[in-house]
Amino acid sequence: MSIVDRLAAARGDTKAHLVLRNARLVNVISGEIYPTDIVIHDRHVVALGAGYEGRREVDLTGKFVTPGLIDAHVHIESSLVTPAEFARAVLPHGVTTVITDPHEIANVLGLEGMRFMLERAKHGPLNMFVMASSCVPATDMETSGARLEAEDLAQLVDHAWVLGLAELMNYPGVALGDEGMLDKIALFEGLALDGHAPNMTGAMLNAYVAAGVQSEHECTTIEEAREKLRLGLAIFIREGTTTRNLKPLLPLVTEANHGAICFCTDDRIPADLIDHGSIDHMIRIAIAAGVDPLLAIRMGSSNTARHFGLKKYGAVAPGRYADLVVVDDLRDFTPEQVYRGGALVAENGKMVAAAGSARGIDLRGTVNLSPTALDFTLPAQSPRIRVIGAITDQVITDHLVEDAKIIKGCAVSDVERDILKFAMVERHRASGDLGLAFIKGFGLKRGAIAGTVAHDHHNLAVIGADDFSMNTAVKAIAEMGGGLVAVNGNEILAALPLPIAGLLSDRPIEEVRSRYDRMIEAAHGLGNRMSDPFMVMSFMGLEVIPGLKLTDQGLVDVERFKLVCPFV
Repeated sequence: MSIVDRLAAARGDTKAHLVLRNARLVNVISGEIYPTDIVIHDRHVVALGAGYEGRREVDLTGKFVTPGLIDAHVHIESSLVTPAEFARAVLPHGVTTVITDPHEIANVLGLEGMRFMLERAKHGPLNMFVMASSCVPATDMETSGARLEAEDLAQLVDHAWVLGLAELMNYPGVALGDEGMLDKIALFEGLALDGHAPNMTGAMLNAYVAAGVQSEHECTTIEEAREKLRLGLAIFIREGTTTRNLKPLLPLVTEANHGAICFCTDDRIPADLIDHGSIDHMIRIAIAAGVDPLLAIRMGSSNTARHFGLKKYGAVAPGRYADLVVVDDLRDFTPEQVYRGGALVAENGKMVAAAGSARGIDLRGTVNLSPTALDFTLPAQSPRIRVIGAITDQVITDHLVEDAKIIKGCAVSDVERDILKFAMVERHRASGDLGLAFIKGFGLKRGAIAGTVAHDHHNLAVIGADDFSMNTAVKAIAEMGGGLVAVNGNEILAALPLPIAGLLSDRPIEEVRSRYDRMIEAAHGLGNRMSDPFMVMSFMGLEVIPGLKLTDQGLVDVERFKLVCPFV
């Protein structure tokens, strides 16, 4: 088909491929909701209005039509499944386009991992745009499986599905003029530049924005978001599995400023995607909190398209791609039909379109551990220890100082006070490097939990009530070639293999969800009371989020951006 064919259909000279009759269009451009027919030809909306004939016609009987939803920032790897399975989860919820940063798999496999994600998205029913991962590794205080400099990223600048440079997590480096970071920013000048600057304020924040950063998704308070909005950053309000920032930030939204605000999910696990949804979930929460439905829909569609320069996405209008969502009730916002490029891909919560073909998985193994048993003993250097304090529904942590429980000259887990031993084991090069510290908030009374999902370096994280259980967990993951486990002593209670880079399963998302649910149940049986301890654990090694984190190189005081001793 050509534009000539589309123009003929737009004039009414030929029958269009599809006419959706008796729709109530949510026009995010004009700010109106009104009855009209929607005329679709060759993947595009070509006309709005009456008098057109279609080769196929669907009577929507007065139901609302909105643009397909767009996720402004998501790590598909956090769903623990491949892009095709992720698409099966989000398309029935009305998400037709995602802007993804594959820096999880990039930190394990570098450009090979990014190409894997792009290849997997090629022929699927979901529009998947990529932001080139800017911080691989995130800092020099971790060991990742790859390193990407500006010269490595240069080959992605002109890629049709790459929109810009992903979240600039080394925010002190950017503000202080780090040469490597500035080289990457210069390389993507003129494209989108995503930010990541939790708690950054004042002069350093001014410098960070002045470097060219355009967005921020790490805001947790109104005050933080307002300061960043005033400096010109688009605010991506986030509602992930662990990072639930939507309700706290909704009071920021006004009719005057909502055009600079987008919705994103960042990281969501299979159960949340299947049961609650994605951007549609955020729209429902926003509307229930009093946000005008039109504004909420804009923040979940057209605002994001405009921010990233996606001129043919995010609205229902002639010349745009026919990515549409049909809902019966705007306030309930439950998608009944989802169209992508004019083709029905999901209906009544189920996929109706095929996922498309994909080449075989031929990635190298990535879980390389020293064959000897690990030594988790921590000789006491003082009676006081630094402790990572996990915070409910946040990835930021407290920097606590507590009395150590010392037995035979070594600091050990203190389950009575919920102070557990935490280790981060290097798993990319079998170096034997091991970071040791203590963490509070996980509540284990016995056993251990562990996984190779540990943002962003994705070394092997293990939290335990005793060293023997911790070694059992590490051995189990090594034998699986990556994944998640819960153990008690020498007994494996639950396991989820993640053979693709130690991050993704090659199984259907429903199966992954079921096994993940069993993982959480097993952790709860050990004493944990978090809604998702594995997701929380995965962020406890992210040394670009305040305040105290652990990498394979040691304990990181993020506020000071340096390694510190576990003992005070």
